[in-house]
Amino acid sequence: MKVLVIGSGAREHAVVRALALDPAVDAVVAAPGNPGIEAVALCEPLPGGVTDADAVVDLARRHDVGLVVVGPEAPLVAGVADAVRAAGFACFGPSAEAARLEGSKAFAKEVMSAADVPTAMAHVCTNEDEVAEALDALGAPHVVKDDGLAAGKGVVVTDDRAAALEHARACLAKPDGRVVVEEFLDGPEVSLFCVCDGQTVRPLAPAQDFKRVGDGDAGPNTGGMGAYSPLDWAPAGLADDVVARIAQPVVDEMAKRGTPFAGVLYVGLALTVRGPRVIEFNVRFGDPETQVVLDRLRTPLGQLLLAAAEGRLAEAEPLRWSDEHAVTVVVAARDYPATPHTGDPVTGLDTLPGEPDAYVLHAGTARDADGVLVSSGGRVLSVVGRGATLGLARARAYAAVDAVGLDGSHHRRDIAERAERGEVTVPA
Repeated sequence: MKVLVIGSGAREHAVVRALALDPAVDAVVAAPGNPGIEAVALCEPLPGGVTDADAVVDLARRHDVGLVVVGPEAPLVAGVADAVRAAGFACFGPSAEAARLEGSKAFAKEVMSAADVPTAMAHVCTNEDEVAEALDALGAPHVVKDDGLAAGKGVVVTDDRAAALEHARACLAKPDGRVVVEEFLDGPEVSLFCVCDGQTVRPLAPAQDFKRVGDGDAGPNTGGMGAYSPLDWAPAGLADDVVARIAQPVVDEMAKRGTPFAGVLYVGLALTVRGPRVIEFNVRFGDPETQVVLDRLRTPLGQLLLAAAEGRLAEAEPLRWSDEHAVTVVVAARDYPATPHTGDPVTGLDTLPGEPDAYVLHAGTARDADGVLVSSGGRVLSVVGRGATLGLARARAYAAVDAVGLDGSHHRRDIAERAERGEVTVPA
């Protein structure tokens, strides 16, 4: 089987790497890919971008692929998966209608309400007066979310009412702007990817990511600065509980509406004193959690995704996992997440300490006119370390990070640190 992967980030690099390890996968094509992906797959350009459905279908035909995997959220919301399926190709990724679970937080709240899924109380607001009333009704800390796609940066959590209002104004100023004001959910956060085929749900291993730019969760939200898996502190049976109480009811509700959900349902959770509560849904693999979850997956990825795309997930064998721990640390460009500096040479990747238990996944990289590897985005690399213990995985990841050269880059030094110290607890 030949597989086409759409996207160009570290998430797609992790997916391509895992697909290449599947004995049933003969070749992987990535569009547009990146210099890291190019080492393990054929990269094809997408001049019209990842939302160009006609170009994606043309690539699938030209390479005669058996499966298309759509990585980012924008092409899913734009209907690329619909076009691929209409052209007769198996596609892993939800339809545009089903992708509204990420494309509109207000829609996701409506579905959760209909499916009786536990989540935060929320108010959908279309003007500043409604926002002000909602902030006062729910109290601080204030949680204000852009209703639409915002690449992981549309959420503000703050005790400062003025800052919450300012973020809401910016969101409302967009065409058809809406915001969701929510109650703050206390407790450790968990990311759980659920592979779905429209009826059946299979959970992957839970992970935890770190969204804020600075150590100690300081500074603004980003697309994600690191992650780790497994979560030794999480309650036993958490994944099965989330499937029973959250993912399966949502998949059933979507099927009942005539818009079945097939793809990855990413459930972002807070483990509160009242039990798991949904913070958000995404409709694709999350970045950077994918980097650690797929590192630990021992079930062949291509066969799993094809079973989901073809509605055969109920027949798939139980998933197999490595007992090892995995940690990923994001190396970000200077001035990320504001206005990241690009075009700086990236060095040190040829002789990383700890290989093969430490390795780099490319995110925002490119080749300049002279063929030199340079930064091309805000999050430049995801550096993965694995080991028999969380401490060993962290040590290997950070040793590799320290070997990377990128002028002005920054990264968090505390990814998985509290977990290693046994300081993460779930409210009783």
